[in-house]
Amino acid sequence: MAEPDTEVAEAPLYLRVAAVLREDLAHRRISPGSRLPSERSLSQRYHVNRQTVRSALQLLRDERLVVTDRRGTFAAAAGADPAAQAPPPALAARRPTFPGGPRVSEALVRASLAWEPPPTPLTSRLLLAPGEPTLVHRHLVLGPQGAALQRAVSWFSRPALAEIPQLARYRRIKDSHHQPDLRLLYHWMHQAGLRVTHRESIGVPPGPAATTAAGGAARLIVHRTVSDQHGHALEITDIDFSAQSAAWTYEFSA
Repeated sequence: MAEPDTEVAEAPLYLRVAAVLREDLAHRRISPGSRLPSERSLSQRYHVNRQTVRSALQLLRDERLVVTDRRGTFAAAAGADPAAQAPPPALAARRPTFPGGPRVSEALVRASLAWEPPPTPLTSRLLLAPGEPTLVHRHLVLGPQGAALQRAVSWFSRPALAEIPQLARYRRIKDSHHQPDLRLLYHWMHQAGLRVTHRESIGVPPGPAATTAAGGAARLIVHRTVSDQHGHALEITDIDFSAQSAAWTYEFSA
């Protein structure tokens, strides 16, 4: 019997379970679109408790290798929405992605994090004291010629920083100029047990501000508020983009 790999053997149990499942998915031993065994079956197969299985499946969900709905967990289908490979559930809106999602070319993205007070009108909505700083994310998408196609700025509330560990770690920073990756923000909210509501409004800025400097393209403004189950704002984002060069897409799965 071959000796086990030391690094794998010493890894946390959920990482070991995730590694085995990832290998099965990669080699099509679990075919795309097919349903994975239940948590109970997996816990018995790998001799671990169900929480370990849940953690392993959450990791695979974050990696977009599996998808879970009320019917169970399914292997993602290559090049297609994994949900489309299984019998359709009731119509449900898919979570929007945080600015800087995978459909944006990373070479044309500039993102940064800062720690600063929000605009005065947002202070009470974010449950902050006047002048109290919070985490701010700025995101810029540039066109091939360097023109700004999309700008987004997000402010995070006191509850968001308290409840979401992946955001709380940024409490230590004063200013960050690296390329932060918050694409899994809404998954992090789900992991933290938050039941979120997304409210978005789309408008056109008044007067001359309705066009960009680059070729007079039309502009659209998206205002997003993400709230928890208690009605507290977690994140407020303003997105300003060129409607001629970019698009704002709502996705639904059936």
